[in-house]
Amino acid sequence: MKLQTPLFIISACSFFFAAIRVLDAADSALAASATNDVGIDLYHRLATGDGNLCLSPYSIENALAMTFAGADGKTREEMARVLHFSTNDEALHGSFGALQHQLEEMSAQSAKRLAESKKSGGPQQPIIITIANRLFAQKGYDFRATFLALVKERYGAPLEPLDFRKDAAGATQRINSWVEDQTRNRIRALIPPGALDATTRLALVNAIYLKAPWAKPFVKGSTTPRLFHVRGGEAADVPTMNGWSYCGYAKRDGFTAVSIPYDDRELQLLILLPDDAKGLPALEPKITATMLAGCAKLETQDVILHLPKFKFEPPTLNLGATLQGLGMQTAFDHPRGSANFDRLAPRKPDDYLYISAVFHKTFIAVDEEGTEAAAATAVAMAVGAVAGQKPEPIEVKIDRPFFYAIQHVPSGACLFMGRVTDPR
Repeated sequence: MKLQTPLFIISACSFFFAAIRVLDAADSALAASATNDVGIDLYHRLATGDGNLCLSPYSIENALAMTFAGADGKTREEMARVLHFSTNDEALHGSFGALQHQLEEMSAQSAKRLAESKKSGGPQQPIIITIANRLFAQKGYDFRATFLALVKERYGAPLEPLDFRKDAAGATQRINSWVEDQTRNRIRALIPPGALDATTRLALVNAIYLKAPWAKPFVKGSTTPRLFHVRGGEAADVPTMNGWSYCGYAKRDGFTAVSIPYDDRELQLLILLPDDAKGLPALEPKITATMLAGCAKLETQDVILHLPKFKFEPPTLNLGATLQGLGMQTAFDHPRGSANFDRLAPRKPDDYLYISAVFHKTFIAVDEEGTEAAAATAVAMAVGAVAGQKPEPIEVKIDRPFFYAIQHVPSGACLFMGRVTDPR
């Protein structure tokens, strides 16, 4: 009888957004492209009904990239296809390392600029971003040294031994506590009670926290109730920020694209606003990774902006069924006995790893000072035997459901994406 040993993939991210500095953008291109592609694939699967949505493609892809490093055979082929990964390990994992370095360097440079910025009346808070990866593993289990070395070198992911066999509840509490610490308490109880058990052997976890001010903050006193067409229907008053700034702007067929810069203009809030109050369902199928890449550097204009405040804390998602629907079947041991993570740990007929769940949780809040967001993703594994003349200002009223993305301008990578149908 085969043993089934679950592997958990967990990613957590939390951040208050600002601009990000570019470093070796070409090196991060593979990671950025894959992040946007899988983000759009998941968005299209999850944007059902008419509710709000928030995902962190970066956190999800980062956690799954670590897992992919341990995949082999058909499992590796399926994961590469679904996750839009190159099978060149050196290029792929190097790219994720380069993107993480860019994001962290942005934070370091922001701290250096803060003193001068305060003197000139600029933002009073630095951009803060922390990215953390960790492997929570069953102590004594036979993980391959090459895998552990790769994820530590490329993802900065150390191994922390836990005892799932004897105390799965305590291990769950430890992982959730670590995620809370990394996301400054924005992501709590990422892994539900009972999700990990005595068969769990590994949880791969990513956590990101980002906090940053707008390039030009909104004046709090200018926030007033304005009508918003909730879910594309009747209008209701919602707190709406009002101001002007140099924003990226483009008018497209059926929608308007506007990008609102954070502090150093290397990170932006991209909004795709349909022309019609009920137009988001028609716009969503047209949103592609190529479209998002094209919006990374829109021509700037003087824009008068009316933007609703919003704050969402959705419950934990288990992305397992969604990823299987996209084609990652054998990674989840379907059919039974097919999971192959031999590069992660030696695969034996009666003792092998498979993904049992992929947990993801987010938080986002947009206000006059900037954006705060958080997300967490966990992959659980089990053993198993298986310039020019200045134009007139353009007024943009964001008073109907819209798509948004938090985008790293130099690479084009979307750290977060989702939709707002009801900002209340």
